[in-house]
Amino acid sequence: MARQQQEISGETVAEAAATAGSGFVDDTRDCEARENAHRERGTARPITVVGNPVLHKECRQVTSFDDELASLIDDMFASQRAAEGVGLAANQIGVDLKVFVYDCVDDEGVRHVGAVCNPVLDELPAANRSLDDSNEGCLSVPGAYEALARPDYAVVRGQDAEGKPIAVEGTGYFARCLQHETDHLYGYLYIDRLSKRERKNALRQMAEGTPRYETVPNE
Repeated sequence: MARQQQEISGETVAEAAATAGSGFVDDTRDCEARENAHRERGTARPITVVGNPVLHKECRQVTSFDDELASLIDDMFASQRAAEGVGLAANQIGVDLKVFVYDCVDDEGVRHVGAVCNPVLDELPAANRSLDDSNEGCLSVPGAYEALARPDYAVVRGQDAEGKPIAVEGTGYFARCLQHETDHLYGYLYIDRLSKRERKNALRQMAEGTPRYETVPNE
């Protein structure tokens, strides 16, 4: 997911304590060190853009939690940073696997860093769902932003890089990121959720701009 203009802050002790013991993975600890370690081991790859077939089909399940997967995750963090994004799915660097990485802040400005394999979003009861219609952007639709209503709270369940079950929850911008990246792995871009007019406008913005990062040309 493309980064929006907002500040990233570190966690507080109270916030870390609240996350620990909540039943969800604590992805707020040592964010800078963990992201740096992934990025320094990895190699940035060019980003696939709308029209590339790998973006428009459901990805394969991750079944091997091995060194190859670990190297892919490192490359994804390096690619995400090079493109100045807050989330990146494997098919955005041309890999047909259900895994995404993120480096994103929530509604309280707390930074979250992690990776999720085989993600599935929880279905939220309508009564407990509040929609946020903020602008959304995507590294695979470079330079384009459109308003898109999404729930302002999300829970995604899957596995970590070692195959252990994990659950990640997010609010606000981070909730949007979790939904956006999970969509990618099932073959959907955010522009697929827009009206025809809005989608056309997003593609126009993309055509009129110049990506600030390396992309894979469509044939």
